[in-house]
Amino acid sequence: MKDKKLEKLIREEQKRQELTINLIPSENYAPPEILAVLGSALVNKYSEGYPGRRYYPGNEIYDQIEELAKERVGKLFGLSDDWQVNVQPYSGSPANLAVYFSLMDFGETLMGMRLDAGGHLTHGHRVNFSGRVYKTVQYGVDLATGLLDYDDLERLVGLHQPRVIVSGATAYPRKIDFGRIGKIARRVGAYHVADIAHIAGLVVTGLHPAPFAHADVVTTTTHKTLRGPRGAVIICRPELADRINRSVFPGMQGGPHNNQTAAIALMAFLDSQNTFRRYQEQIVKNAQALAKELIAGGFDLVTNGTDNHLLLVDLKLIGLEGKVAERLLEEAGIIANRNSIPGDTSPFNPSGLRLGTPAVTTRGMREKEMTAIAGLIAGVLMSKQPPAMVRKKTEALCRRFPLSY
Repeated sequence: MKDKKLEKLIREEQKRQELTINLIPSENYAPPEILAVLGSALVNKYSEGYPGRRYYPGNEIYDQIEELAKERVGKLFGLSDDWQVNVQPYSGSPANLAVYFSLMDFGETLMGMRLDAGGHLTHGHRVNFSGRVYKTVQYGVDLATGLLDYDDLERLVGLHQPRVIVSGATAYPRKIDFGRIGKIARRVGAYHVADIAHIAGLVVTGLHPAPFAHADVVTTTTHKTLRGPRGAVIICRPELADRINRSVFPGMQGGPHNNQTAAIALMAFLDSQNTFRRYQEQIVKNAQALAKELIAGGFDLVTNGTDNHLLLVDLKLIGLEGKVAERLLEEAGIIANRNSIPGDTSPFNPSGLRLGTPAVTTRGMREKEMTAIAGLIAGVLMSKQPPAMVRKKTEALCRRFPLSY
């Protein structure tokens, strides 16, 4: 590379990834094959429109790539031909907004999970576009248990009669009953949109109940537990396909990123291999092992554990703010993000810490390493060990599980 300054920054970032333990549950390491496709000549073409209906010539091959991606995603989730797949959204947030744009008029009521309960910004939070152009009602969890309060959700639906109900979460450590939410939605004639961005890999492998029998639309990102490129897909019932396709393009974005589309096709191929189920199983085992060790070390976990790939640490009992814990761990080479937990009022100064295991599982770490990581976390946050001292142990662990690019 002629640009030595940029080359140096890229190398520094690779080194940072190699020598830190990544516990952010929404992140992962894409395999070298995915990185190669993302950096291929496919980036050079505009393909506004859909296969067979492009606005530029020269798209015959891109049409085949997009159809291949759609076909493989459908098969990956075990869907019949009735379900329609759109692989063009740039990422998860635009995918969700495109769905709302297709199903609702501005000012109609959108219901989603509160941020402190585990919901995403695009589920109707007031600072997000979804919370500014729609009337939003937010449901939550039982503060005593941290578990989703389905009875209160049903009460709110009856009271507010939303047009769209969003299920799914970005920081909820237990399984979601999509069936019950689907029944509630049907009772009032609402659309049920399931956002499975975090748990898609678990859904594919049957480790989390699938939403398809109970939802009208399902959205997911393609990284996180799916370990693909940064991107998203929308899966919907056939009667909604034209509406949603028009909302994606031309409604919300221009031409798709063809290198990303091809990487999604490759992701679906890789995730269809038998090894992928073993990988997902290990993600859950690692999360539960990490949770068990943290509890044994004196930490308080929201819902007292996890069913999936992530867990939430309540820091109030040890007198730490989330942003302080996040900073101390980063100094020790452990990357985990501060996060709202049930009852928090400010997402900018939360009292929780969100941890996840997709990335460390990709590196090949197992339960034994989760015990070690829990000890490192306790050393920094409980025993007040100097982060620089702990970082040496962190780097030694990382060197045993090298990354490949």
